[in-house]
Amino acid sequence: MINIPKGTKDALPSEIHKWHFIEAAARRTSEKYGFKEIRTPVFEHTELFARGVGDTTDVVTKEMYTFLDKGGRSVTLRPEGTAGVARAFIENGLQGGVMPFKTYYLISAFRYERPQAGRLREFHQFGAELYGAEGPAADAEAIAFAYRFLREIGVTAAVRLHINSIGCPACRAKYQEALREYFRPNLADMCEDCRSRFDKNPMRMIDCKEERCKKYTANAPRMLDFLCDDCRAHFEGVKSLLTAAGIRYDVDPSIVRGLDYYSRTVFEFTSDALGAQSTVLGGGRYDTLLSQLGAKPTPAVGFAAGLERLIMLLDTLNLAPSLQRTDCYLLGMDDASREKAFLLAEELRSEGLICETDLVERSVKAQFKYADKLGARFVVVLGEEELKEGLAEVKDMEHSTSRRVRFGALAQYIKQGRKL
Repeated sequence: MINIPKGTKDALPSEIHKWHFIEAAARRTSEKYGFKEIRTPVFEHTELFARGVGDTTDVVTKEMYTFLDKGGRSVTLRPEGTAGVARAFIENGLQGGVMPFKTYYLISAFRYERPQAGRLREFHQFGAELYGAEGPAADAEAIAFAYRFLREIGVTAAVRLHINSIGCPACRAKYQEALREYFRPNLADMCEDCRSRFDKNPMRMIDCKEERCKKYTANAPRMLDFLCDDCRAHFEGVKSLLTAAGIRYDVDPSIVRGLDYYSRTVFEFTSDALGAQSTVLGGGRYDTLLSQLGAKPTPAVGFAAGLERLIMLLDTLNLAPSLQRTDCYLLGMDDASREKAFLLAEELRSEGLICETDLVERSVKAQFKYADKLGARFVVVLGEEELKEGLAEVKDMEHSTSRRVRFGALAQYIKQGRKL
């Protein structure tokens, strides 16, 4: 027996409708905001993520699936979507096109980390990216887009929006120095990760989950107190637009996000219903990413949501959609009626109905049992008499009624019956 690799999960036919529900909501919302889909390779040159995501992040230092291909080149399975989209934006000359450039993606991504609820080694994301707009309205639109998507799947009552500003490189440098001064006296008592981040990127220390570090990070200086005038005005503009749009939020100084390319606005939608894995969607602004990849500076903002966590949230809140039921099962009593059932099923499918019929020569009793397992609303019974008269006995399994219907009127009868 060959088992599934650790940290991966099958999406079975009995559950796939939940995925389709979220993906359809993602596509609908993207269209409303003018975002078009992009598809990038599942693996990229390793340097893309080292330069884009940041060589001080846990993603790059601990979690990437990196290997040498047969040509000796280092390639990496994508750990997130933004860097690949940025590479495609640059490489395909999209910087010279109409701005702002808006795109979205539905992808699988890979991180080598300890598997747990809502966090797998292969996971799936819905993400959106907006390039070429530097004002606070772009940030507010990205957040409103994310909010509307969550509303489309019905979970806004169970989530809370948290926002913060982590400033630009200029004001962030002053903040990082203040953090070093604050943490230095207690650095020896903090975890190994925090000690390694102290020199490279002390902002990563604020997000540490170790209990022994939290007592120090809780009272650390706040980035909001170090914002330059431009970053402060930008953040105030974002807040003003969100308030005007009726989108409630909490300013949360602890949000720094886990990737180095973020600047200024960062945000997360969280839910208490998921316990420790509370973040269901996160994003922010990343104005320096494209220049880090060798292109001309281009402002950008975006977000990503984990599909596994959204499915967990829907299940926890009992909001997951039901599996679409079979409209009708066509039951044949003998060889001739089975053949007619097969042909009628094709006709009904062409009318948009979900139909099944016998493929394994079950008995009549076994076919009724099978139709019941399928949850078929109607069972269309065909036998020798029905074939002679051109009439089918149609049993409404929900209302326990039965009626004889002409073959040519079956589609209309079943469609009308579904509404009752």
